[in-house]
Amino acid sequence: MNHSPFPAKPDGPAELRAAALHWLCESDVAAKVAGVEAMAVAWGEAGMQLDKQRALSASASIPGRPLQPLLVPPREVKHRSMASLEGRAAMIHALAHIEFNAINLALDAIWRFSGMPQDYYADWLRVAKEEAYHFSLLAKHLQTLGFAYGDFSAHNSLWELTEKTSHDILARMALVPRLMEARGLDASPRTRAKLAQAGDEDAAAIIDIILRDEIGHVAIGNRWYGWLCQLHQLEPLATFAALAAQYKAPVLRGPFNLEARRAAGFSEQELLMLQMAE
Repeated sequence: MNHSPFPAKPDGPAELRAAALHWLCESDVAAKVAGVEAMAVAWGEAGMQLDKQRALSASASIPGRPLQPLLVPPREVKHRSMASLEGRAAMIHALAHIEFNAINLALDAIWRFSGMPQDYYADWLRVAKEEAYHFSLLAKHLQTLGFAYGDFSAHNSLWELTEKTSHDILARMALVPRLMEARGLDASPRTRAKLAQAGDEDAAAIIDIILRDEIGHVAIGNRWYGWLCQLHQLEPLATFAALAAQYKAPVLRGPFNLEARRAAGFSEQELLMLQMAE
């Protein structure tokens, strides 16, 4: 089933990591979403090769993005009342932008880091596919409200940390899925409540889907962070703290969705430390 609201039959490389780079560089939103879906189908049908050792380089700007939305610092993104249609649309747009960035970071995790086990690449392809699905759901819902992706300004903080960790897979796995994306687990219940209170039950149902899948995405980050720590004989909690300080990662603030974080593989020790740091 094609979940995308944008009909397309994309062509791309037949090797997984090269295809990931190709669609990462794609600036057309419709083509990017359709390309990711086509990658997932081809991989599932054993119609795509994987070269784990190939050294790849980008020949275009990363990530490919449309001219709109206008990217501004987080403090300059306008906050609108959820009591208005425009306010709800702005909220949906902000969520769609997060999912668009999440597509790009999953594709980046595939092409950029060579020499990992095959399951690593399969895991991040799954993430890219599900993020594309989430984006499509939100973009379609935004259209029902009379708006489109690009109609509001947005910020780029998720991708900025992705760029900072582009040379270090350990830092990438530690800080992007386990910190930045895990923030979404904490925010989802409040976001859902706001949308439901505003009478947008369709949007609230989309948040339920996103939360369910994002638990799996954060779990993938935990899986490969733990694997890398074990490979390099590193203590995970101390290493995470050191990396967060080195890369000046955002400090997490509660409340925390402890149930979702447990389901995503965070240890009780780490959850306790998280709460004590508030």
